[in-house]
Amino acid sequence: MKLYQDKNANTNIITAYADDHVMVGKERHEGNLLVSAGQVVTGWAPAAAGDLSGLTTSDLAAAAESGAEILLVGTGRRQRFPAPELLRPLIEARIGFEFMDLAAACRTYNILVGEGRAVTLALLYER
Repeated sequence: MKLYQDKNANTNIITAYADDHVMVGKERHEGNLLVSAGQVVTGWAPAAAGDLSGLTTSDLAAAAESGAEILLVGTGRRQRFPAPELLRPLIEARIGFEFMDLAAACRTYNILVGEGRAVTLALLYER
């Protein structure tokens, strides 16, 4: 018997992660993707890797269109930073952003989405 109301029952939560995949609820995903409270978009930034090679302004513009106020970008095993010119779509859309390693991004996403924040998680896997 539940003794509390689960407000996040229909919210996408990261339940596991590794260098080559992430579990959103019970579903395993192995490629670059965007995750928000109500949506999972696979195939995001198809040419990009965790080292940020191949990441384009249109990839970040697509992430900006998710309706998030905050974008967390997981960049693989290490924290990496993009070229400043790639950030223009996020800055123009007034979206806060943070680039961090994949594990930190997943943990931070779970905390923020649990608080009801409008957050999107973008994951880039190393090749």
